[in-house]
Amino acid sequence: MDPFWILGAFIFGVTASQANLPPLVGYLLAGFILNGLGIKGGETLVTIADAGVTLLLFTIGLKLQFKSLIKPVVWAGASIHMGTTVLFFTLLLWTMGFSGIGIYFSTDLSWPIAALIAFALSFSSTVFAIKMIEEKKDLSSRHATTAIGILIIQDIIAVIFLAASKGNIPSIWSLVLFAVMFTARPVLAKFMTRCGHGELLMLFGILMTVGGYSSFEIVGLKGDLGALVFGMLLAPYPKASELSKKLLGFKELFLIGFFLNIGISGTLTPGIVITAFLLSLLIPLKTGLFFLILTRFRLRARTSLLASLNLSNYSEFGLIVCSLGASNGWIGSEWLVVIAISLSLTFIMAAPINYRADDIYAFFSKNLKSFETQHRLPEDKAIETGNAQIAIIGMGGVGRSAYDEMKRRHGDVVIGIDFDIEKVNDNCRQGRKVVYGDAGDSDFWNRIEPTKSKVNIVMLALPDPKASIFSIHQMKKKGYKGQITASVRYVDEIPLLEKEGIDAVYSLYEEAGVGFADHVCEHMNFCGLRKSQ
Repeated sequence: MDPFWILGAFIFGVTASQANLPPLVGYLLAGFILNGLGIKGGETLVTIADAGVTLLLFTIGLKLQFKSLIKPVVWAGASIHMGTTVLFFTLLLWTMGFSGIGIYFSTDLSWPIAALIAFALSFSSTVFAIKMIEEKKDLSSRHATTAIGILIIQDIIAVIFLAASKGNIPSIWSLVLFAVMFTARPVLAKFMTRCGHGELLMLFGILMTVGGYSSFEIVGLKGDLGALVFGMLLAPYPKASELSKKLLGFKELFLIGFFLNIGISGTLTPGIVITAFLLSLLIPLKTGLFFLILTRFRLRARTSLLASLNLSNYSEFGLIVCSLGASNGWIGSEWLVVIAISLSLTFIMAAPINYRADDIYAFFSKNLKSFETQHRLPEDKAIETGNAQIAIIGMGGVGRSAYDEMKRRHGDVVIGIDFDIEKVNDNCRQGRKVVYGDAGDSDFWNRIEPTKSKVNIVMLALPDPKASIFSIHQMKKKGYKGQITASVRYVDEIPLLEKEGIDAVYSLYEEAGVGFADHVCEHMNFCGLRKSQ
């Protein structure tokens, strides 16, 4: 492994982070700089990058429910967008090739070649989208599940195309493989449960990732799809969330190799760079089409915008499609470099936009809402708090425990709010009063009227302090006069919330010891012990 890879990734990653940009932007820039200095990637970097993508897809599967793929907004939205995009880009590329405008290197652009390149440009990057969603801690939100569902439909279409192009028809044994997988799922779940909480659980996850990849390759299917499917097999089980967190470090490290490899690959010429730049400028058209389609399926403007921004890029699958076309002699190899550079540029452009997506929506919300349909989805109706006096926003592990304890102490005057519809339904089945809502969504605060409710205590159990700060601002804006408290994971996040005038902030790790001591005193009669002299 070349130490310059690590040094370059670290320096540019830190620089991007200090500029309030995601580190992946720095990794891409590092790749371009290293390429310009003559430092190449080689097989080692490619292997690391592939491992990162495979692990990423497995962890996506761990958090994905199959029923999310059969929603019309997902499969129909993905299909309509891809068909429209391919048609538009085919016409545009053919026109550019015919006129000589925008294509600044020697190439043939007949209808079939233009259509193949347009197909490559119609995909959005699974790796980039998931990376951005995870950094913002939005993986369970509606816009994230919609975007991920569309990406998986695109991936399935890509796998079918690659198999047909290579003449590789999946083996009849693939049916046997699927039968064995679903039969063995309960057994695998038991193994996962018995692995405990340490390195054995991590090793189990890596084994499942490699097993899924290899078994699919053997029967003529794409290995990455196998990693995703194996993750989906384990997704319904409670241990899946813990397994995903265990693999986080490995996945993040290997994905650095993926972004470095994109920047470091290919030979640049002025003509290729100009063409790639012009193609990257077409991304707003792709984004706008996604937004229009999603709003037609009754998604709100904010959900549609955030999902569309997650998909506002070109994809690594486009590179694979072009690579296949170049190896078969269908297109010139220079197009592979054009797509690689366009892909990198769209990542660099999309990263800061996704990072500030909520601010963008807040600024343009009045115009964007005009695209919404008149009929609202059930989850978007006004929130009625009834007789609730305590509202807990964020019903993860901390929120659930807080809900149960406040209900035990004060009675049935507690209401919970969460942006994960599955989590909402699960809590309701367990007898808690929980409603759907995303506190990081400015529209959410239009569904609730704090001044007309009986709520006088709001407890923010959100994973991201930025979401808590946004919620505080919105409550004050709506005229809420009650108490606001919040939990944080890290001590350095406490001053950020105190600066906003919050009534109390609790560090989860520090307060855990206090809670443990209270529990012992309450249940084991230790409070009567004399103090040591």
